[in-house]
Amino acid sequence: MSKIIVLGAGMVGSAMAIDLAKNHSVTLSDIDQMALKKVKEKCIEINIINVDVTQKKELYKAILPFDIVVCAVPGYLGFKTLKYIIEAKKDVVDISFFPENALELNDLAKENNVTAIVDCGVAPGMGNIILGYHNELMNITNFECLVGGLPKIKKWPFNYKAPFSPIDVIEEYTRTARYVENGKLISREALTDVELVEFNKVGTLESFNSDGLRSLIFTMPHIPNMKEKTLRYPGHVEYIKVLKETGFFDTEKIEINGTKISPIDLTNKILFKEWKLGNNEEEITVMKITIKGSDEKGKKIEIIYNLHDEFDVKTQTSSMARTTGYTATAAVNLILEDLFNEKGVFPPELVGKHKLCYNYVLNYLEERNIIYLKTKV
Repeated sequence: MSKIIVLGAGMVGSAMAIDLAKNHSVTLSDIDQMALKKVKEKCIEINIINVDVTQKKELYKAILPFDIVVCAVPGYLGFKTLKYIIEAKKDVVDISFFPENALELNDLAKENNVTAIVDCGVAPGMGNIILGYHNELMNITNFECLVGGLPKIKKWPFNYKAPFSPIDVIEEYTRTARYVENGKLISREALTDVELVEFNKVGTLESFNSDGLRSLIFTMPHIPNMKEKTLRYPGHVEYIKVLKETGFFDTEKIEINGTKISPIDLTNKILFKEWKLGNNEEEITVMKITIKGSDEKGKKIEIIYNLHDEFDVKTQTSSMARTTGYTATAAVNLILEDLFNEKGVFPPELVGKHKLCYNYVLNYLEERNIIYLKTKV
């Protein structure tokens, strides 16, 4: 039985800890004692400890006894925490989705004989694994990933609930979106190129540009067309654009009755209440991956993967936690079972390129009723 420590007792971190505790000795850490106690009540087998990941010595001491680390801290803490874990010579699977380029730590990971799998969620994550697998089998010309987490019950005006902090969602709406078109890297404002797309069980959703390609820009430069777009219920983008255009996402502080406050902090505070996903509130994750290209004989190929996953009523686990977290826990087991043991920093596409790893993750998810339906067009 392997010893695993999970850093971060949020929605996804706690779901990963509970999943891993079925077959391993798991310790869950967080700076928030109340968050830890809630998970302990749900799964008594899990050990809990307080850890402040910003304190290097404290983090080193905490992770020392463990075989592998799972990093699920907030994005703004992610890069530095991952660096500390690698310096401590611990293998790691990371889902903190920090804005920095994880590949900058590749040499450090090799020097410390560490296997680090990063961005290992649903998207980025599973979409990358799928692309990495098919990249070995065909000449890919087009990759498109449409993905979104949505509440089952719509509430006007936004028809949206966030499974994580609104400030992280707002980042999706403000950060410049990068995609690849005809072999060139294109930068555009987020929320652009809105298209309506039909999905089974959900109906019409709107897709828009967001900065989701991340590592694929660097690891798959030979693919001439790559794009990831976020999905929401129709009308959401228009309301967000109104907030954005009128300054509600501005970071520069303004003075109101002698008090200085940044508009984005106020917006985050208001939207937290409006967008907060209840503990037992049902939501869904929708994803459509389209890969186009040709085989070695030049025959055209189009492959589509569809995911429709829902809140698990039995375990009271959100769909976003399941689809994100269980991809990461599959990767943890890949490392522990010595099925993936290369040293360095690996985004998921460099793991999925191995047929064994691709099949392992898909089977692992299917066992947890997360089904990626694959069709050839």
